[in-house]
Amino acid sequence: MGIYKWTGFTKDGKKTEGEVDADSEREVKKILRRQGIRPRKVIAPSILEVDLGQLLVDKGILKPFSQEELGKFTEQLSTLINAGVPILECLEILYKQQKNSSLKKIIRQISDDVGGGKALAEALEGKVGFGKLYVNLVKAGEAAGILDSILTKLGEHMENQRKIKGQVKGALMYPAIVCIVGSGVIMALMILVVPQFVGMLTDSGQAIPFVTQVVIDASDFFRNYTLLAMPIVFVAFIFLIQYIKTPEGKVHFDIFMMKMPMFGQLVIKSNLASFTRTLSTMLSSGVSIIDSLEICIETLDSSVIAKDLQKVQKAVVEGKQITEPLTRISYFPDLVAQMIKVGEATGNLDAMLMKVSNVFEKELEEVIGGLTKMIEPLILVGLGGVIGFVLIAMYLPMFMSAGGA
Repeated sequence: MGIYKWTGFTKDGKKTEGEVDADSEREVKKILRRQGIRPRKVIAPSILEVDLGQLLVDKGILKPFSQEELGKFTEQLSTLINAGVPILECLEILYKQQKNSSLKKIIRQISDDVGGGKALAEALEGKVGFGKLYVNLVKAGEAAGILDSILTKLGEHMENQRKIKGQVKGALMYPAIVCIVGSGVIMALMILVVPQFVGMLTDSGQAIPFVTQVVIDASDFFRNYTLLAMPIVFVAFIFLIQYIKTPEGKVHFDIFMMKMPMFGQLVIKSNLASFTRTLSTMLSSGVSIIDSLEICIETLDSSVIAKDLQKVQKAVVEGKQITEPLTRISYFPDLVAQMIKVGEATGNLDAMLMKVSNVFEKELEEVIGGLTKMIEPLILVGLGGVIGFVLIAMYLPMFMSAGGA
C-alpha cells in the first residue's frame, strides 16, 4: 500500500487532482470511479513512499493489527449501527479515521464487498484478523436483526480475552525478566570481577580454598567459551521455536507446560476461562452448540486442552449432553461440571457458562497472585545466593589470611 497521486475530471468536466491510499493503480481507478471521477493520470508512489509496515505485514513478519485495534473497530461499528447509520456509510467513516494501514486496507475491501451486494459476514470471511468466531457472531447478528448488540457483545468479549492473555503474559514475563537480568549480573561477575581477585590471590602466593577454586574455574569457563556458546545457544533457541511451531512440537510443549509446577494451573485456568466465555457468547448469540464448540476449540492456545474438548464436541454430535464428557476430563473441576449440568437442565446453559467463566477468571487471578508471591522470593533468594556465594568465595582467602596473621 502507498500514496498514489492522480489527476482526472469530475462529472461536470472540471479538472481535479489528489492523493489516495491504495495497493495498485487498478484499485486507485476503481476508487475514483466510485467517487464519480474519471481518472486521467495515476502516478505510483516512489520506493521511499511505500508503507514499510504494510510491506512487513505482506511478508508475514508483522501482524496486520492488534486485538485492541480490532476491538476498538468493533465497538465503533456497533455504536454507528445502533445510531441508525447505514452499514456502508459506517465502513466509510471508520475507513477515513483508521490509522493502522493494514486494518484500513481491510476495511476498504470489506466496504467494496458490501457495496457489491454481499452481507457483512460474507465480506468478513477470509479477511486477515477476522476469525471464525467473529464471522459467525456477525452472521448470527445479521440473521436475527441485532447486529449492533452482537457487535457490542463481541467487543466486550474481545476486551475480556485480551485482559486474560495480558494477565498470563504479565505473570510469565516478570520472572523471565528478573532471571535474564540476574544472569547478566552473574556473567559480569564471572567475566569482569572474579579475574581481578585471581590476580590479587596469585600475587599473594597463598593457598586457594576449594570453593574459591570452583568459582575461579567457572570464571575461566565463562571467559573462554561465552563467545562460542552464544551463537550455539541462539541457534538452538531458533530450532526450539521452529519445533514448537510444528504440530508435534506444539503438543509436546503444551504437555510440558501443563505439567510444570505452578505454571500448569495458569495454562489450564486461562484456557478453560477462554473456552467457557467464548462458548457462552456464541450460544447467547444464537449459534448452534456444535458449531460453537468447533469454533471455541479453534481459539484455544493449548493443543492438549483443545484435543480433550474435541472429544466433548464428538459426544455432543452423538447426542449426549455436554456435562457427561466434561466430567471425564481430569483437570475439569467437578463443581464446575455440575454448574453446567444445572444450566443444561434449566435451559440457561449460556448464562451458566458465563458464571463458570467468571469462576475460572477469579481462580486465574488467584493463581497469578500466588505465583507472583511465590516466584519473587524464590528468584531473589536463588540469584542472591549465587552472587553471595561468588563474593564469599573470593573474599574467603583474605579472611583466612587475616585469621592466620
